[in-house]
Amino acid sequence: MTILTYKGYTGKVDIDLESETLHGEVIDLKDVITFQADNVNDITKAFQDSVDDYIEFCEIEGSKPEKPFSGKFVLRLTPEQHKIITVAAAHSGDSLNSWAAKKLIKDALYDLEDVGEFTKNDLEKV
Repeated sequence: MTILTYKGYTGKVDIDLESETLHGEVIDLKDVITFQADNVNDITKAFQDSVDDYIEFCEIEGSKPEKPFSGKFVLRLTPEQHKIITVAAAHSGDSLNSWAAKKLIKDALYDLEDVGEFTKNDLEKV
């Protein structure tokens, strides 16, 4: 899997070995935006064209393009899990939201550092 970014939108690219094509999807929207190409050289342009087409379509329709990442994140937990993280947040002195955001960002950056997307220095930026 490869991640692409353009105009604030994020695309995920996978290889379809059967059809020998690259296909992708914009992953940070409710709307479905897909793209594909027959080779590596064309996949980035296909992604960018799909994002541009989406923005243009929204303008023609008179609607605002959905913004990637609203900043709201719903997480479903068991009551027991909810209790544990609430107590941990209270012990840290942070609100539950602040505590959870810090933990999620730290772990996400750690995981993404392994695949070369971000570094631990990026933690200071968020």
